[in-house]
Amino acid sequence: MTTPVDVSDVVRSKYGEAARRVLNAEGAAAESCCGPVNSCCGGSAFNGMVDPITSNLYVNGESDVLPSAAMLASLGCGNPTALAQLNPGEVVLDLGSGGGIDVLLSARRVGPTGKAYGLDMTDDMLTLARKNATEAGVTNVEFLKGQIEHIPLPDASVDVIISNCVINLSGDKRRVLAEAFRVLKPGGRFAISDVVVRGEVPEAVRRSMELWVGCVAGALEETQFKALLTEVGFVGPDVEPTRMYKSEDARVFLNDAGIDVDANLDQIDGRFMAAFVRATKPVSTSPTSGACCGPDCCP
Repeated sequence: MTTPVDVSDVVRSKYGEAARRVLNAEGAAAESCCGPVNSCCGGSAFNGMVDPITSNLYVNGESDVLPSAAMLASLGCGNPTALAQLNPGEVVLDLGSGGGIDVLLSARRVGPTGKAYGLDMTDDMLTLARKNATEAGVTNVEFLKGQIEHIPLPDASVDVIISNCVINLSGDKRRVLAEAFRVLKPGGRFAISDVVVRGEVPEAVRRSMELWVGCVAGALEETQFKALLTEVGFVGPDVEPTRMYKSEDARVFLNDAGIDVDANLDQIDGRFMAAFVRATKPVSTSPTSGACCGPDCCP
């Protein structure tokens, strides 16, 4: 059985390799970890077709102001900055910030009175992200080294947490969500893009699809994700599909893994998706005394 340490080591190695390729300006057409060429997720199966996982995540013109290296190192499955409704003056934290594209876009949205943090455990990604921030001339950013299971920020210090296809890579997702809850301010928003599974899927099919989608993915089932968010204290958990992954998209990869696609169509189509996952940290918790009977502290 894979342990959280094993997962971290593999993720660090794969994403570090991707960052080094960008930094060395080699293989610029194949930087997406789940892209169509030389990928670590079996993406070569697409035979040059448009990658259905990482393509067209950012609207036209949105990333034009950013260095090309930020796009080349973008390994996500969504665009959390467009969905999080960031406001001027807010503090944003991107979990698993990679080359920094979502941090830089967030920094522009929150403006000079706000701040965007990026947290990543991979030295080469941090080097790339800081380089991209300098080239973009964005100063209201800070990139931190650390793991998303142990966020190096104080309690109640962040307005919004975003993440782009990273939480599924963690071996201890409950700890990640608990840490996100801790660092959010009361009323703070959890607004991430991630890979989510809908319903029951045979283990062999599930693991093969997850490997195709995200290298070392361990995507949560939709109801499980909502339950974990509630368990650590969030309210109003919601999962909104943004992109469905079809069996035909991964046919060659699944066939190579010994999965009979035609025999498993009903257990694949519509079951794996990129989704926007939302939740909110309550503005206040229950009081320690019985004095309060306002709307925020009484059932």
